[in-house]
Amino acid sequence: MRDFVDGTAFNNEQGNRARKLFAAVVLAALDDAIADDKKYGNGPEQIARWARSRDGREVLSCAGIDPNERVVEGLMDFVGKGVRTSVALSREESERRNAAQQAEAA
Repeated sequence: MRDFVDGTAFNNEQGNRARKLFAAVVLAALDDAIADDKKYGNGPEQIARWARSRDGREVLSCAGIDPNERVVEGLMDFVGKGVRTSVALSREESERRNAAQQAEAA
């Protein structure tokens, strides 16, 4: 019984690592699309084309993201804002956005 539990825990951990790896691929694709948007002006179209492709749908699924049209629109919106993923995920950017939203509400 103990071997079964250890094996299950190991498989779960491996699955989590794989999901994180695919999430990193999605973040890299977003950064590439943002760079394309700044350079060529076609970033949202690029990320939409990738997310709708067979490979893109598979990567999104492996990352734990449902590859539906709402997700594609969200990715396009994110790329359109032009904020790199490393900046968007930082604490400072989060605090800045919250402060801006509170200022708008007041």
